Amino acid sequence: MDTVLKLFPPDLLVQLQSRQPLLWLNPGLGSAMPEDAPSVADVHAADARLVRCAGLLSMLFAELETCGGVIESDLVETPRLQRTMGGVPEGDGAWFIKADHALPVAGSIKARGGFHEVLALAESIAISHGVIDLDDDRGQLASEPARALFARHTITVGSTGNLGLSIGVMAAALGFNAVVHMSTDAKAWKKDRLRQRGVLVVEHDGDYAAAVAAGREQAQAAPHTHFVDDEHSLMLFLGYAAAARHLARQLAEAGRIVDASHPLFVYLPCGVGGAPGGITFGLKALFGPHVHCFFAEPVASPCMLVQLASQQNTPLSVYDIGLDNRTEADGLAVGQASHLVSPLMAAQLSGVFTVSDQQLYAQLFQVLEAEGMEIEPSAAAGVGGPDWLASSDAGRAYLRRHGLDLAAATHVIWTTGGALVPQEELRRFQKRGRQTSEAARPCHNQ
Repeated sequence: MDTVLKLFPPDLLVQLQSRQPLLWLNPGLGSAMPEDAPSVADVHAADARLVRCAGLLSMLFAELETCGGVIESDLVETPRLQRTMGGVPEGDGAWFIKADHALPVAGSIKARGGFHEVLALAESIAISHGVIDLDDDRGQLASEPARALFARHTITVGSTGNLGLSIGVMAAALGFNAVVHMSTDAKAWKKDRLRQRGVLVVEHDGDYAAAVAAGREQAQAAPHTHFVDDEHSLMLFLGYAAAARHLARQLAEAGRIVDASHPLFVYLPCGVGGAPGGITFGLKALFGPHVHCFFAEPVASPCMLVQLASQQNTPLSVYDIGLDNRTEADGLAVGQASHLVSPLMAAQLSGVFTVSDQQLYAQLFQVLEAEGMEIEPSAAAGVGGPDWLASSDAGRAYLRRHGLDLAAATHVIWTTGGALVPQEELRRFQKRGRQTSEAARPCHNQ
């Protein structure tokens, strides 16, 4: 461990090990992308796949009939939340919540990547077996011949819960055998919901990484089995990246310009990094240097911060610096960042800020009180992002370095999950949030 600890500046290491909330700025922002980075064409292909499968999705899920099978969430302007967050002047741009906590069917941001990967696999299998032709209506993927074919295949994934819901629900709806590997301490209601959908849930001792490793090992030994690897999946990543085009359209409809004089700041909760990394990649392809993306991670699980701050290609874990990866934000309880995503974010990510469990609960309560939105702790991670920029030494230094004026800025706080959380769980979250809201002010003393 001593060798690993020497990779970090001593003051940063002290803050990380003490679980002190902090804003870390990425010194590699703007550097060259890896040679094997996905292309913009790859993102366009993912977007095209979701478009051509929209009719299929509306057939499979009643919740998607009214929107024509489009997996999309509202962009909600939140002036009341902006006023309630201490220290952030109301005139510092406009605040929005990108409400992925309310995405239909899967109820979280994971619907984007998870649905895309299952659809890509279904297309590939059906075309290779002659069940559909390349240009056929994708509604035929719900036909009896297609379902009979898919029933001979298994899709499996390791998950803390939300990705498992996304993959399991989509795979089962098409007739695949669906298996989700989860840690024993993952939320019981998520396991129950999967089982109700006909998904096999396999529980493992240990954390998220242990569940992923076990799932990967079992899948490799089984014929006709596809393992959705959250740590390495390009199809997941591209499904998330396709969200950028929708956000760009929503910003335009809201009259929000994005250019050098009107910067866009996006705050994204980060677990393994696939979802926020994909969205960042897609937004950078559209807006270039005019979009500034920050990840939000729990103080016990800052895996992307640890990986990027080490400036190493070798995967590192939060355990390597003495953290325990124990947080109430179960969707973000990941010890090691995606090795697919971290090299991309080394060039594109503006920074990472960390948040305590106490702050997560306080912030989810503030969102409820100000905007009437019910979210889970993980989904509240990004709420403090604008305050970090406006009120911390590091945030103000970032603004000065890039010549940014918050007065004309657009702030987008991206949520993750909440719509499917049982009401008794939501009430518990909100009660704790009410109790801690005054005691959980952000601490900007770096």
